[in-house]
Amino acid sequence: MPPALIRHWRLCAAYAVVVVLSMLAGNSAHAVPAYARQTGSACADCHAGAYGPALTPYGMRFKLNGYTDTDGQGTKIPVAAQLIGTRTIPERGDNTTQLTEADIYLAGRISDHLGGFVKVETDNNGKDQFSTKLSNLDLRFVAKDLKIAGKDTIVGVSINNSPGFDDPIGALPNASTLGPPAISGTLLNLSSPNSLNNRVIGGGVYALYDDNWYGEIGTYNAMPTSTQDHLGYNTSGDPGRLSDTGYFRFAYMKDMKRQFFSAGVVALTTKRQLPRNAQSDDITDLGYDLTYQFLGNRDHIVQASFVNILEQRNYGSTPTINGLAAKSHGDAHDRTLSVTYTFLQSYALQVAHLASTGTEDPARYPPFGTPDSTANLISLYWTPFGKDDSFTSKANLKIAATWFRFTRFNGVSDNIFGAPPGVPMTQAKDLDAFTLSASVAF
Repeated sequence: MPPALIRHWRLCAAYAVVVVLSMLAGNSAHAVPAYARQTGSACADCHAGAYGPALTPYGMRFKLNGYTDTDGQGTKIPVAAQLIGTRTIPERGDNTTQLTEADIYLAGRISDHLGGFVKVETDNNGKDQFSTKLSNLDLRFVAKDLKIAGKDTIVGVSINNSPGFDDPIGALPNASTLGPPAISGTLLNLSSPNSLNNRVIGGGVYALYDDNWYGEIGTYNAMPTSTQDHLGYNTSGDPGRLSDTGYFRFAYMKDMKRQFFSAGVVALTTKRQLPRNAQSDDITDLGYDLTYQFLGNRDHIVQASFVNILEQRNYGSTPTINGLAAKSHGDAHDRTLSVTYTFLQSYALQVAHLASTGTEDPARYPPFGTPDSTANLISLYWTPFGKDDSFTSKANLKIAATWFRFTRFNGVSDNIFGAPPGVPMTQAKDLDAFTLSASVAF
């Protein structure tokens, strides 16, 4: 295998690890103290764990209502901040301890019908040099307290920069920040190379009917590369030019007070030019998700979710690479199974299995012709505050230990980059990492 290709796949592996580790650090970002101050509710009222990430039915309702609910005690300043420090212990390479992230949130109500969530994120690139970017964005206009055929109805519009981020259930990758590290993943997976996450702008019209039936339809366009650069993103991650893009989401949600269940489907179709002067690929993502929560009296909470997304591709070109002709059609398939147990909304164990597979194509995916990757994560965390009876319910702390491990990369477990004899080999397990992190939000 040529050294240039080995470097390319090593960069893919490094990207996959960085994305997963960063989303582990950031998956608590949705528990925003500004919302607690606005509503008078503790973080644990909206989240199964007091620092997130999963939303309770109460939190889903707050999101659907456009982040506009209030305690009626006057206007609150819709600003919050978060700091994250991490010690990373990789299987191969040097240990690091550093301030990894500093965030500012503009989050809250503007009026009875307008509200939003904006995260500005500053990341440490590993050399104590920091870069700032616009992270998640979700601005909403909502009409509440409507009646259609005698049933309660909410109708709203969301403008956001990540398909699925605005979803109330929070199981889709861009909302849960949990997706399989992928060499060739789906467009709806935030861990895929050149993903749409935070680099597009669009949204849709949504409605919740009779408290149980949720539907959304919308569209997205990729931001110009100059805009991505101005917002803090390296243009090498450009998702390409998108056209004729459609997004559809439908879900049945059932709140049974002590339990919650949902079943949903999602679809995204687009024509993508990557790079932007290339011929367009026809891409369609189709997926379904299942979510269950046992909430009980909140002493013991169990959450389980499964997301399964299949992407079908008709490539606009079939280049010949290393003497091999690329296929004209292909699939990508991402699956995420996650189970979390939370005790007293303070102590939690999360276990997740993450798998990304794709059509065998020796030209597009050297050296073995398959883009398959499989990883697992185990995370323990402690959240002392953010509950009604805690020292403070308007600020929070989270201390977490996470073990992230690969079992397959490039379709194999051993010599994953296909190093020739005499060149050091890399095993899938060499991508493993253990992290200790402390996050504080206020």
